[in-house]
Amino acid sequence: MSETLVNKQSERAERRIRAIVAARLRRLAPLLVAAAMLNSCQTVMDQSYQPSVSPSANPQIVSEVQKNDPRAQMGAREHPRILASYGGEYKDAKTERLVARIAGALTSVSENPQQSYRITILNSPSINAFALPGGYLYVTRGLLALANDASEVAAVLSHEMAHVTANHGIERQKREEAEVIASRVVAEVLSSDLAGKQALARGKLRLAAFSRQQELQADEIGIRTLGQAGYDPYAAARFLNAMEDYSRFMTANSDADQSLDFLSSHPSTPQRIDLAKAHARQFGEEGKVGDTGRGYYLGGIDGLLYGDSPEEGYVRGQTFLHGGLGIRFDVPPDFRIDNKVEAVMATGPGDIAIRFDGVADTQNQNLTNYISSGWVTGLDPSSIKSITVNGMPAATARASADRWDFDVTVIRDRTQIFRFLTAVPKGNIAQLDQTANVLRASFRHMTPEEAASLKPLRVRVVTVKPGDTITTLAARMMGTDRKLDLFKLINALPTGASIAPGDKVKIIAE
Repeated sequence: MSETLVNKQSERAERRIRAIVAARLRRLAPLLVAAAMLNSCQTVMDQSYQPSVSPSANPQIVSEVQKNDPRAQMGAREHPRILASYGGEYKDAKTERLVARIAGALTSVSENPQQSYRITILNSPSINAFALPGGYLYVTRGLLALANDASEVAAVLSHEMAHVTANHGIERQKREEAEVIASRVVAEVLSSDLAGKQALARGKLRLAAFSRQQELQADEIGIRTLGQAGYDPYAAARFLNAMEDYSRFMTANSDADQSLDFLSSHPSTPQRIDLAKAHARQFGEEGKVGDTGRGYYLGGIDGLLYGDSPEEGYVRGQTFLHGGLGIRFDVPPDFRIDNKVEAVMATGPGDIAIRFDGVADTQNQNLTNYISSGWVTGLDPSSIKSITVNGMPAATARASADRWDFDVTVIRDRTQIFRFLTAVPKGNIAQLDQTANVLRASFRHMTPEEAASLKPLRVRVVTVKPGDTITTLAARMMGTDRKLDLFKLINALPTGASIAPGDKVKIIAE
């Protein structure tokens, strides 16, 4: 993770795409075909939410990153790409003060006290943290929601700081460059592209082994920093376990995209956890050394945004709602919606898939002409027809590609054209009609009352009262159909755990 982002953002993006394809090959095959049918145009989600890609005007740790440090210049070049990939910067004064307090304690005892850091909280529900050369540190709000005390976040940040102080990113970049040059030399000398690819492949294996060693080194340095700062040094092993639990929870949802998450590039193994505990024992016995900072941490994340952000719209069961755009639609029963910055996707039984996005339309184009303007391949021109969708002008058409049949529906709303692309395996026309009809029938403007009542989900810290149980508190969870599982996960409650009056716990609510 840290090494990958330090080296090449493009390589990380490529791995992300491969991970998504591998995880969703069966259910999202229609969407992959559908994506190939569309020209690359900016979606309405991008247009409605354009996060600032400049560094924060109010950095939490230092007023500015070291100006004359070439490593900082490397981080500065990648910073805008990080923000664009993770939904921009999450700006909340209380949360920023919390993270600054944790990072400040670590900085004062770090192995390189001359190194300054700039902490950015990313507006993403993913569970992730990473570092760039020059002291750029990143943590997602999703990770802050999962952590249960300050020492766990400190464990993550100290690990990332260790990558910076050990210059892991720069070392990795130099080794990658050397391997690429070596592979080219082999290819030229042997006049064999295959030989060059084989040399590069062997180099990648060596780099992977080196990367694992970097991770273990960062663990050791990070836990030493953690303990020296007065935090519970066992928090590192504890949070590795928490992320393993999170990974298992997400794996139960086969559609979940974990490519932006910490464990996708920081694999947690029993050996790594055992080593983390061994490093922690140098400071004393578990449970008897170090501060967890749980009280002030829970106060700092109370009200933290959870899940979808208002700029991206909300998923509520089978319904997608976007207050800013003022629109909503439903997907059929048994469909699962996956809300992303670039598009809203949904998958259902029988490999049926839906993609929804939008583009700006300032020229008031004729919609039948728009469908046939070349952005859909495999289009059947004879199928294009004008319709009306809940009072809005629209048009539909059919298309085919590979093993899939598609329904294309475009709807104009003011200066936007919204687009539905529904895909089914070839020959399942009845399913195609049924699914597309549900989308068209349900797509409408939100009422003012609906828009006003639409609120984001947040982390709420509550005090356990007499009579409260894990079951009754979990029932108050919103935004998930696995209330009990998620409640136990975000509160690190193992099977058989109990709660008592006066305890503080997290729930997800509006």
